Amino acid sequence: MKEPSWKLGAAALSAAYRAGRTDPVTVAEGLTARIASLNPKLNAYVALADDFSEQAAASRLRWSAGQPLSPLDGVPVAVKDNLHVMGLPTTWGSRALDGPAMADELPVARLRAAGALLVGKTNTPEFAVEGYTSNARFGTTRNPWDPALTPGGSSGGSVAAVAAGLACIAIGTDGGGSTRRPAGHTGLYGLKPSIGRIARGGGLPQILMDFEVIGAFARELADLTPLYRVLAGPDRGDPASRSLPEAPTTRQGLRILSVPLLDAHPCDPQILAAHRALVGRLQDLGHHVTEGALPLDLTEIDAFWGRFAQIGLAQIAATLPGMQTKAAPQYLAMAEAGSGVPAVELFAALQAVQRLRTDCSRLFGDWDVIVMPCAAAQPWPADQGHPEKIAGQPVGPRGHAIYTGWVNAAGHPALAVPAGRDAAGLPIGCQLIGDMGAENQLLDLAATLATTEKRTWNWPAFALSSARSAEVQ
Repeated sequence: MKEPSWKLGAAALSAAYRAGRTDPVTVAEGLTARIASLNPKLNAYVALADDFSEQAAASRLRWSAGQPLSPLDGVPVAVKDNLHVMGLPTTWGSRALDGPAMADELPVARLRAAGALLVGKTNTPEFAVEGYTSNARFGTTRNPWDPALTPGGSSGGSVAAVAAGLACIAIGTDGGGSTRRPAGHTGLYGLKPSIGRIARGGGLPQILMDFEVIGAFARELADLTPLYRVLAGPDRGDPASRSLPEAPTTRQGLRILSVPLLDAHPCDPQILAAHRALVGRLQDLGHHVTEGALPLDLTEIDAFWGRFAQIGLAQIAATLPGMQTKAAPQYLAMAEAGSGVPAVELFAALQAVQRLRTDCSRLFGDWDVIVMPCAAAQPWPADQGHPEKIAGQPVGPRGHAIYTGWVNAAGHPALAVPAGRDAAGLPIGCQLIGDMGAENQLLDLAATLATTEKRTWNWPAFALSSARSAEVQ
């Protein structure tokens, strides 16, 4: 093989298996050595599957017999540590949880049934409610593009693993932007599907209710699409997954609303420049792009947003043995605050969510796609919870995250796409947001965008220099 196997994405790896140029056991052995070399510096993985080699051996037998289970058979996949993988601990980044999961939760079970190689669990901030990735139990995860900086959160371990070549693809969760922002910070594609598109079941409580969905990551669209195909689909255990139609796909002359800024919130000028360049490429493709304000009233949602997580943590604190003595103090404080939120305020917030969903349903009668930045800031120091300033203006803990949460509350799909680099060479991401069930529309649009720049994945220097020093093939 011309390329080391760790550089291959899911599609290329599947083709190499089919042609007999490599096999899953060889790939697993090389990846295990590479993780041993790089993960101590990156801290992407917090647990590795004991049966990784056995999974690979079973996949090799299927390929040898010409009977792979799916295009993902033998493809290494990383899983965020708030999703159950049978035999591995699900800690949620907390000292309050431990012990192996007794079964895969539904999305993981679908990956296993497709023959994917489940590599291990990736780091997340405690209870997955932060925009960076660090916790007292496992420490800080770093960005392969600059290990001094964060890959974002809360799916930071998953994106770091994929961007550094420690997995071909990965899954995580997205309750307020935890797929799209980390994908943007590491140059990946990151899909947040519609509520119900990827059925859930058999997992941890969802602190952010149905706002939280399974997210998918890949370096190339050719790898993201088969991952999405394996994960997507209804299940009787998830009623929301059984009533979501697939939106029709239109490829020409899309009505696109460009929203570079939200109200008076600041955004890094380099992100705005990348957003403008992306919009120009959409126009060159013949789409009808209009720049304007987001025609939604997010006042009530924004005002209550932090309390959703507080209320969820309050419920966890009331039901999880050990949380009161083992969770980090800031999450206990959040739980205490959540326990004091009056029911009438929560009810009013849920009514605001329903109004937002109605308004978004009408909005996408006028527009096919909305394009916005993934985040308002570029990556900041890895052990710092959030940037203190953006474009010279002081911001709070969610200042970098203003573009994403409303999409979760609305329940619509969004796809993070690479949109260039900043002056320091760090990736910049923008998101394409579509109508309910319009995942295929977004994937098709991203595919046409990729052709306009003949985009190929360029490896971070950290991944390449580490590979040379370790001589891992």
